[in-house]
Amino acid sequence: MSTLALDRPQIERLVRAALRKHLPDVVRPPGCSQVPKLVANISARHCHLTHEDVERLFGPGRKLMPMRYLYQEKEFAAEETVTVSGPRQRVIPGLRVLGPCRKASQVELAFTDGISLGIDLPVRISGDHRETPGCWLMGPAGMIQLQAGVIRAERHVHMGPADAEHYGVRHQDRIHLRVQSRCPTVLENLVCRVDRAYKLEIHLDTDEGNACDLANATKIELFK
Repeated sequence: MSTLALDRPQIERLVRAALRKHLPDVVRPPGCSQVPKLVANISARHCHLTHEDVERLFGPGRKLMPMRYLYQEKEFAAEETVTVSGPRQRVIPGLRVLGPCRKASQVELAFTDGISLGIDLPVRISGDHRETPGCWLMGPAGMIQLQAGVIRAERHVHMGPADAEHYGVRHQDRIHLRVQSRCPTVLENLVCRVDRAYKLEIHLDTDEGNACDLANATKIELFK
């Protein structure tokens, strides 16, 4: 009984061919650039706090306790939550605090949250508090009034330099998102936020994510 001996290059070609058939986006011929792993997440309502505001709301010496780490490095959903109140004297309890602490406190809500609270939410990039409304925040140890910093976060995509090069964009350029789902949708003008510390991740708020049925999407893609 004879056996067919295969040399190493033949074996490698056969393995690559099999992988391309079943995992076409994973194995690519030499010279082809690797398609970045594209992740899209719904960023539910939340807030960021300064260390001083953490102590005012939760008590002196209190530090945020990580409950679950997020996709971006060093960012986490904290065990701590607050209650937010607006002009209509309605409240949203259980607003999750995200860490680590920031230089300025900020509340990020969806448009429907703003309607409920009576806050006319401006669309802003995180950290841009110019001409933004405030609110009241209540914690177990106290209550504070934010004079500004309540926003609807502008739809955006975090990118590292290699991801930005792949899509042909720079920091603060705009790019579009196509979502294939039961509610196929194109969302235009996502802000590209490019930094060496970022992993490739799209952030939509709950209104946008629910509208395009992101949780059940079969395909997502970025395009210019």
